Amino acid sequence: MTPMNAMFGEVTAERRIAAAPLSHVSIELGHLYMEDFEAGPDRLRRMFRRVAPWAGAVRSTWEEQVPGRRARVSTCFLIDDYFSRFSSPAELVPMVLEAAAESDLTIDYLARESACAEPAGLVEDRLVDDPPPGANGSRPPVKETGWLCNGMRSSQAGAVQAMGRAQRWAPPAQNAKRGHSIFVDVELWDETGPHRTWSCPFLAAVWQLLRLGLLRDGGRLPLRPELRPQAWPTDWDALSPIVQLGDHAPPFAAYTTMSVLSPRFLPVELAVRTILSQVAVDAEVLEQVAGRSEGEGIRLEEELVDRISYVFI
Repeated sequence: MTPMNAMFGEVTAERRIAAAPLSHVSIELGHLYMEDFEAGPDRLRRMFRRVAPWAGAVRSTWEEQVPGRRARVSTCFLIDDYFSRFSSPAELVPMVLEAAAESDLTIDYLARESACAEPAGLVEDRLVDDPPPGANGSRPPVKETGWLCNGMRSSQAGAVQAMGRAQRWAPPAQNAKRGHSIFVDVELWDETGPHRTWSCPFLAAVWQLLRLGLLRDGGRLPLRPELRPQAWPTDWDALSPIVQLGDHAPPFAAYTTMSVLSPRFLPVELAVRTILSQVAVDAEVLEQVAGRSEGEGIRLEEELVDRISYVFI
């Protein structure tokens, strides 16, 4: 009888967490929607002229934080090809790059918003409900409703049941409020069509996690930038989700992010911060990033939302 030797081990002991190359900061130079494209290249030129001083200020700040070393500052630009398909990479990308160059801005990475839809399920799986004090479990979990909030919704006035006492209206209340409540209720997706459609705030939350290098799929990086093609395709699906435009660009992901955006994105980013406050990032990934930052003498904020900054212009 042939002996059989079996080896047993913990699955977690065999798990390998891929390390993402990290810059010090990822600067988002803009976010392009169809109406921006329809307004013509002049709008892009005006936008980049306003962005350039802020991008320069962030770069200078990091140069001061890492004296004697060269700050790793990467830049990115996001194009919405998820909610609407407009123009083509062959027509649009050269226009964006030329407009940026006129303000002495270099875009290191070009990303499609549909790229954020690919790993969106990974973020959904890591959502953690934040029930308000006194919750009785009557509210369905976020993964059933597709709605996430930062507290308790207002109650509806009316009779609870026949012969019962009328329920008084009560205002919404924010968890961990400071003085007065700022209640936020965010729709993460809808399923009114044949397929689930992720909301803009949810995709933007995924975008921030990708830029922070904190998403993994079974320990692997869900998306890696690919070098630019020799010729820009005429169809968005033929373009890589994240395109690295320069051979020697600093890493796409970074310890921190900064986005220079129009004020129209302010409510979206408030929703993004609400979502990220209820995402449980893999502890091993957090430890990995923290260890690397400490090795460089850089102290990272404990809360993810505090690693994200904005300029609204």
